Amino acid sequence: MTISTTTIKNSYSGDGSTTAFNYTFKITDQDDIEVITRTSAGTESVKTITTDYTVSGVGNAGGGSVTFTTAPASGLTVILRRDTPQTQGLDLIENDPLPANSLEDAFDK
Repeated sequence: MTISTTTIKNSYSGDGSTTAFNYTFKITDQDDIEVITRTSAGTESVKTITTDYTVSGVGNAGGGSVTFTTAPASGLTVILRRDTPQTQGLDLIENDPLPANSLEDAFDK
């Protein structure tokens, strides 16, 4: 599968009542997204999965949503950023067949 987007971040304004915010990029694990709130003064707070929010839509090409346990207050900026580990998960073996799907999966991140 070819990734057809370069979007890695979505930003929203908190309003004190909205708890669900959409992300528009693919993640392959719920830990592959970083959720941050930023005050108007620029102070950032990295949120904790299951404590502060939950993630849906893992594996969907079009993204999914992050749902906060408590709505971010008015004046806060919510930042949803893809944060995939920088690892090489594909072991290439010399003179072995190379299935296209293996290559696609490895480079889709």
